[in-house]
Amino acid sequence: MREIFDSFAGFDDFLVYLAVSLGLLAMFVAIYVRVTPHREITLIREGNIAASYSLAGALLGFIVPLASAVKNSVSLVDMAIWGLIALVVQVITFVVVKLMIPRINDNIAEGKEASGFFLGALSLGVGMLNAACMTY
Repeated sequence: MREIFDSFAGFDDFLVYLAVSLGLLAMFVAIYVRVTPHREITLIREGNIAASYSLAGALLGFIVPLASAVKNSVSLVDMAIWGLIALVVQVITFVVVKLMIPRINDNIAEGKEASGFFLGALSLGVGMLNAACMTY
């Protein structure tokens, strides 16, 4: 019975880290959908797969380094700082892709899947590199 109670010893820390992580995720979504001129959620509701690829890749590209920050942080503040860095890196990734492919927003809004997939895959790839760089 003692083993069961010992398993829950860190449950309060788990809840705090989870709450802060979900808060950072909500902040990322709120910022990202405002930075991109196309309205991903509306487009996804309309069945636009390009927007779905794009937003899913950006979300995963943020979540992967956020998970790394949770795993490798030395404190809640440390984790939050690295989570904010991951957020900034994902927004910069979108800006760089926009500079490389100026019509990418129009392409995604028009449902051109290749553009959405490219942006989503690149966002995920940058997120994976970002997470790997957070292993200190």
